[in-house]
Amino acid sequence: MDHSAQTVLVTGASSGIGAAFAREVARRGSDLVLVARRAERLEALAAELTAAHGTTVEVVPADLALPGAAEEVTGEIERRGVRVTSLVNNAGFGDHGRVHDQDPARLQEIVAVNVGALVGLSRGLLPALREGDGYLLNVASLAAYQPIPDLAVYAATKAFVLSFTEALWYESKGTRLRVLCLSPGMTGTEFFDVAGAGAGTSGRKQTVEQVVATALKALDRRDGPPSVVSGGMNRLTSGLNRLLPRRTTVELTARATSSR
Repeated sequence: MDHSAQTVLVTGASSGIGAAFAREVARRGSDLVLVARRAERLEALAAELTAAHGTTVEVVPADLALPGAAEEVTGEIERRGVRVTSLVNNAGFGDHGRVHDQDPARLQEIVAVNVGALVGLSRGLLPALREGDGYLLNVASLAAYQPIPDLAVYAATKAFVLSFTEALWYESKGTRLRVLCLSPGMTGTEFFDVAGAGAGTSGRKQTVEQVVATALKALDRRDGPPSVVSGGMNRLTSGLNRLLPRRTTVELTARATSSR
């Protein structure tokens, strides 16, 4: 792929995988549109990338949990005259706890960001993306491959992302658009700070650079797969979960995450 020909919109770009992805594709010559809530972090990252690589970076602060956020982002891009050729839907978060104990508004925000904004941006930009030689990357999670008690809504939204993206991969066959669902396992990001205690804070974590390298290796293939899991042990786990009975899977997951 000619990354120097891309203008990549990255959501959740203020930290973690989103920021690491922005840094790597900027190094490869891509221009960027950075989207997240924290404007000051986006501005700092934009200045860093421009100084290091001479890349053009647009900053679009947005809270993707708000109604109509995806439409506002695409509208702002159009007003600025920016032609986006690739999209990375990375924004997402979870909250640890039993569903009956959790704040209903918080759960709605998880669905809005992880599902609503992702679908809205994908649909809003797909016609333009399909005209070029770019990519649509949706970030799911290893959580997409099994239900997770105490992270029930988060895991369910990521299962949606996996299914949705693999369907888009098929629908995009015959075009030059590359579609990929990336499922990281435990990664050293701010996710666990937001999700709260008990959301899987123990164990070895991948680096964000390792996750980004997995995604780009798959995207650089002309006939790439519809989805990829980052990390050898994570790939083994996702495959095993698809073979086990559903009851066994959820019970094993509950034990592994210290749920009752």
